[in-house]
Amino acid sequence: MSKVKKIPLTGLKAHQEMIPLNSEVELREEFIKKKKPQDAGVLALFYPSVSQETMLLLILRNTTPGVHSGQMGFPGGRIEAQDKNLEDTALRETYEEIGVLPSNISIVRKLTKTYIPPSNFWVHPYLGLAKKTPKFRRQETEVEQLVPIKLVDFLNEKNIVKETLSTSYGEYIDVPAFSLNNKIVWGATAMVLNEVKTLFKEVY
Repeated sequence: MSKVKKIPLTGLKAHQEMIPLNSEVELREEFIKKKKPQDAGVLALFYPSVSQETMLLLILRNTTPGVHSGQMGFPGGRIEAQDKNLEDTALRETYEEIGVLPSNISIVRKLTKTYIPPSNFWVHPYLGLAKKTPKFRRQETEVEQLVPIKLVDFLNEKNIVKETLSTSYGEYIDVPAFSLNNKIVWGATAMVLNEVKTLFKEVY
C-alpha cells in the first residue's frame, strides 16, 4: 500500500472509462456548480482475510425508495455536523454501516472526487486498509449484504463488462461495469473502482 500512496492519481481518465453513455453532460463542471451538490465521503476498504488474501469490501444497499436502492457501493454517506472533514465522514459511516472502528483503519490516500447526478452529491472517496481481519457488523436498515471481493478478481480485466441497464440516465442503455461476485457494479462506484484498479495495476 505504501507504493500505491506515491502513484499519481489517474482521476478523470479512469472515471471516463466507466461513465454511463448518456451522462457526460451531467458530469461537466459548469453543470455541477449550478446544482449546488452536497458532499459525501466513502471508503474503499481493503483488508486481510483469515487466510491472508487481500480483499476489498463492497456493500449491496437495501431496496428502498431512494435513488441508490438495491445498488452496489462503498460504505459511506453525507457529511454531518460532527465530522471534522470528509475523511472523518467516510470513517464514521464505515463504522455505522459495516462495524469497523476508525482506529482499525489506516487511510492510505484520498482519491479523485466524482459527482452523482441522481442524488446531487460530490462523492469524496478514500482508500483505506484495515490493520487486521475485521469482524464486520452489518447495519440492517441500510445494508442488505456485505460483498467481499478478492483482489485478484478485482484486477482481472475479464471482469470489466458492458451491461444493458435501465437507469436514471435512460432506458436500456449500455453501461460499462465491473462484474464481481455475480454482482454488477456500475456508475460512480465503478468510476472510483477503476481509479483504484489503475493504481493497483502499477504495483501488482
